[in-house]
Amino acid sequence: MKLETTEWIDKAEGDWTVAQREMQASNPVGNVVCFLAQQCAEKCLKALLEEHNIAFGKTHDLVVLLNSSGALLPELHSQRPSLAHLGTFGIDSISRRAGGPAGCRRLDENSRQRASRSAGEAPTSMNRAERRHQSAC
Repeated sequence: MKLETTEWIDKAEGDWTVAQREMQASNPVGNVVCFLAQQCAEKCLKALLEEHNIAFGKTHDLVVLLNSSGALLPELHSQRPSLAHLGTFGIDSISRRAGGPAGCRRLDENSRQRASRSAGEAPTSMNRAERRHQSAC
């Protein structure tokens, strides 16, 4: 595995760890959990693209990153709606909202849980694909 890929994965795992820890807190900060979940999925997708030498430019759009992966992870394409939803918690979406971060919507428990599930599916699918790729080499 390339060093750059490992760095993306390490950062994604850190985001995931902190998001999970925050979810267990007595008073979790929902927008932080959702943002970290989005960041985890973004970094996992970028790790996949990096490992396969696919340029991705400067984007935080999960669907754009997924589309860039082509057929590398066909099982992840079924998660497109979840990734699109998760993308609404990313930095680009926050910046586009009127009033910036202060204008962000309040998150209910369902939104936090859905974002967390969506982020958790990305690394699981990518790990399966990577094991499949390694066994083929």
